[in-house]
Amino acid sequence: MLVDPAALDRFLVEYEVPVDLADAGHRATEQDVEEVLELRRELRALLESDSEDQVVAGANALLRRASVGPSLERDADGHWQWYVTTDPQAPLAQQLAALIGTGLLGVLRTLRHERIRHCASPVCDGMFVDTSKAGRRRYCMPELCGNRLNVAKHRARRQSTPEPNGTTEGGGTGRGAAGTAGTQDTPDAPDLKG
Repeated sequence: MLVDPAALDRFLVEYEVPVDLADAGHRATEQDVEEVLELRRELRALLESDSEDQVVAGANALLRRASVGPSLERDADGHWQWYVTTDPQAPLAQQLAALIGTGLLGVLRTLRHERIRHCASPVCDGMFVDTSKAGRRRYCMPELCGNRLNVAKHRARRQSTPEPNGTTEGGGTGRGAAGTAGTQDTPDAPDLKG
């Protein structure tokens, strides 16, 4: 969660975001944090649009904010990669907007709008791009959101399955107040994404 300039700096380093300000030793400011959070809200609204044309127009607008243009350069492993050069005088959020716009246009061009999805977990409000070959990914983070849901379903089944002696594994009779098979509501897991 981007709560302060230090968190924004960590984010840029952790995800190797190639903004020119970060490369020049720039440290994020409170204003950078506010502008990046506003960019995140704007991007979320754009991603939730049902209109592919609207998403493309929005991504193009993001790209134009600080982009000088693409270039082909070798990465650390010597492979050719496209890079988006941004105006080093542009604010951090504008440089991020240009990078995000470029990436979003690539997603729309290669995978289409239908691959931008909401996480299927009822306790997560994340979004993701489904890059799976079959196009059937359901969770933003399958190892977290998908696993959490599967564990909760397993526990609910286990607690409501009667043992041979008439009790459930949880020690109850497996019966509700009216004498019917009981069901157990799975408690909502905490939102780990903040």
